[in-house]
Amino acid sequence: MSLLGSIVSKILHPFGGGDAQAKPADAPATTGGSDASTSTGTATGGSVPAGSVDVEEVLNGMATKNGQTLNWRTSIVDLMKLLDLDSSLTARKQLADELHYTGDKEDSASMNVWLHKQVIKKLEENGGKVPADLKD
Repeated sequence: MSLLGSIVSKILHPFGGGDAQAKPADAPATTGGSDASTSTGTATGGSVPAGSVDVEEVLNGMATKNGQTLNWRTSIVDLMKLLDLDSSLTARKQLADELHYTGDKEDSASMNVWLHKQVIKKLEENGGKVPADLKD
């Protein structure tokens, strides 16, 4: 499973319910001649299911049970640590590759900010309910 798939699975399917596969990052935002004014769903054209998972509630619950003080709301490193995933620079570069990051991967601060925004966006695209303050 991809690193993004692991993140999505651990947050949206924390008890293993369902075969979570994150929607691919390489799906173009515009497909088949649809124009932006008619797009009301996600970047892949889907809609958020009625029983969507409250991302904030799940992550706050995990944070409460975690012995460390982790700022998952703004830090991709802390988010990955909270999910018990490898948060090393190598792992974050792998995630950046999965999400088609085109910036300088040696500028880890900029890459980390971009990664966090993209992961939050992907959680929403995959059915997660994301708080407004975490959206771009």
